[in-house]
Amino acid sequence: MLGTTFTLAIRSILRHKLRSFLTTLGIIIGVAAVVAMVTLGNATTAAVQEQIASLGTNILQVRPGQGFGRGGGGPRPPDFEEQDVEAIREQIAGVTAVAPQAQASGTAIYNGANWSTTINGTTNDYFRVQPWPLTGGRTFSAAEETAGKAVCIIGNTVRQNLFRGGEAIGRRIRVNDVSCDVIGTLSTRGQAGFGGDQDDVVIMPIKTVQRRFSGNRDIRLMLVGVDSAYDSAAVQSALSDLLRERRGIERGEEDNFNIFDTAQITATLTGTTQLLTSIVATVAAISLIVGGIGIMNIMLVSVTERTREIGIRLAIGAVANEVLMQFLVEAIVLSMLGGVIGLLVAQVAVAILTPVMQVPWTFDLQINIIAFAIAAGIGVVFGYFPARRAASLNPIDALRHE
Repeated sequence: MLGTTFTLAIRSILRHKLRSFLTTLGIIIGVAAVVAMVTLGNATTAAVQEQIASLGTNILQVRPGQGFGRGGGGPRPPDFEEQDVEAIREQIAGVTAVAPQAQASGTAIYNGANWSTTINGTTNDYFRVQPWPLTGGRTFSAAEETAGKAVCIIGNTVRQNLFRGGEAIGRRIRVNDVSCDVIGTLSTRGQAGFGGDQDDVVIMPIKTVQRRFSGNRDIRLMLVGVDSAYDSAAVQSALSDLLRERRGIERGEEDNFNIFDTAQITATLTGTTQLLTSIVATVAAISLIVGGIGIMNIMLVSVTERTREIGIRLAIGAVANEVLMQFLVEAIVLSMLGGVIGLLVAQVAVAILTPVMQVPWTFDLQINIIAFAIAAGIGVVFGYFPARRAASLNPIDALRHE
């Protein structure tokens, strides 16, 4: 019986192809929107996690001021000193390395090619705190760090623009008015949505940058590596207490520095993107309800159009459940058809949008199954009332219908 009912349902759908397609359009749009939004949201979350992971795990970023800016309208908070770096390294348990940084901007020049870039002055602890391997060459020697030699390690963006993919190690470039020898090249990190191009950098010993570019011994950022065996929150608390003491901050006064934990940043950004994904997916799911209402509307019209046919079936011996099943199967088939097309549309949309958004494409089997199941369920829910109405028709009244 079920096979015959399914065959009759398919014939009815094919009899009105355009109307059937328009009926499923709401389901198609709803399923495609939900699957695409959730997939892109998950891809964005993965991209954020990957970008932050590239900065290293178990890292505390310490900056002067409140937040990433100096905060408020008061005077600029004092920068850190070299003694602060030594105090953190020696007095706080669980610290694996401390990498001070001094930054400047400048133009790198080589053999007629020039490129505006960021100059980052730091120590070899910078490469211990965060995972950024070299593709060639070496890091700074102890003598180069101590004396502030004019040597540099360049990012991939700088290498491509100055050397056009050629060999860079051993060459001498000029950064502003300073000539320096390229002793290493960094591996590619790529774009960071919150920090621009991470590969657009020239790294030099911090004393070189302080003496030749910034003209002072100030430190604007410290990267503190935390041993994974220690509680990051406890290390952060000890670090805060030490800096308050060294910077003469009295009890009750606000900090004039801030400490960011990369793990906390990851959790915050991940939670935010997931919340936005849920909101957008919920809004998109409303169109599934609209599509279900469309199916119910068309099925009611179909019952009215086929009232005489229903009367004939009932008169020659068909039971009410067979009529109910026929119309219910039609509604379910329409919904499932819309679900399948919607899934295909979603995959095409995701394949187009992920390169534009620069996020990784991942196939989420779970959301695809859930969206398809919801589409089929909508066919059952919104198709039942028209099917019940058809099954409850009186054969005599149905035969008299014009």
